[in-house]
Amino acid sequence: MDSMKAIWNNEVIAEAPVSDLIRIEGNWYFPPKSIEWHFFEESDHHTTCHWKGEASYYDVVVDGKRNEFGAWYYPEPKDGSIERVKQDFSNYVAFWNGIEVVE
Repeated sequence: MDSMKAIWNNEVIAEAPVSDLIRIEGNWYFPPKSIEWHFFEESDHHTTCHWKGEASYYDVVVDGKRNEFGAWYYPEPKDGSIERVKQDFSNYVAFWNGIEVVE
């Protein structure tokens, strides 16, 4: 397993070597440099994790199709959560809502 890709609507929206990814609670978090930003639009949607902090979301838009809140990230993880994960995951992006993460 050399690299992982996030795919939605038949388009690779993120790709990175596994060594650059961070695994948290079963989700792969991709570094900002691996994101194809032209597919991402800021969302005003937020959720809160009791130990990671407030998550912000992106809508993913490919070929005119919108996946609302399809990607999330933590701009400022809560104190202690980076130590718990053992890596700084600030602004790393994770996916759900039908976005596939594959080798």
